Amino acid sequence: MAINLQKGQRINLEKSNGTKLQKVCVGINWGAIEKKGFLGFGTSLVAVDLDASCAIYDENKSLLDVVYYGNLGSKDGSIHHSGDDRTGDTGGDDGLDNEIIVVDFSRINPQAAYVAFVLNSFQGQDFGTIPFASIRIYEGSATVVNEVFATYDIAHGADFAGHVSMVLGVFYKKNGEWKFNAIGEPTKDKKLEQTVNTVTQNYL
Repeated sequence: MAINLQKGQRINLEKSNGTKLQKVCVGINWGAIEKKGFLGFGTSLVAVDLDASCAIYDENKSLLDVVYYGNLGSKDGSIHHSGDDRTGDTGGDDGLDNEIIVVDFSRINPQAAYVAFVLNSFQGQDFGTIPFASIRIYEGSATVVNEVFATYDIAHGADFAGHVSMVLGVFYKKNGEWKFNAIGEPTKDKKLEQTVNTVTQNYL
């Protein structure tokens, strides 16, 4: 059964049968914004372009690599991004992820000690206006979900209103094993580069 993560919760990457996860998928799901028509008549949908990204650091918190819509794979071949989704779900929550980043810890650069996941609103659309948004960690691939390991609802929080950037969470290596810290904090940043700098300074 999947863990329903809470902000600040730290968990081991361990499946229900006790084995360690070596390859994980981080999927982000969100919806388009419904806009009421003139004088409240009718509705239309406004596309929402959220961008999931991850930054890889060594134990000294030096940046090794960044995977995002403009760089879909890490230098060591261990991390892959599914590609840019520029609309969000336009027919309500379909339960599928809009962007997926796959991390293979068995292939990751041995210098890597942190893999931080962030979310940015490309067009500056306020998180508080997006109807739903969630993150899930699962075993499988970008097209197949074998077992959902953990879920994290990032939409239903008043502190996200007025922000267009957030830190989702950080995978970190401790005593040779990878763990996950569910951060779920909005930031005042506007762009990915700024958000990565915030992660370096405050969340590793």
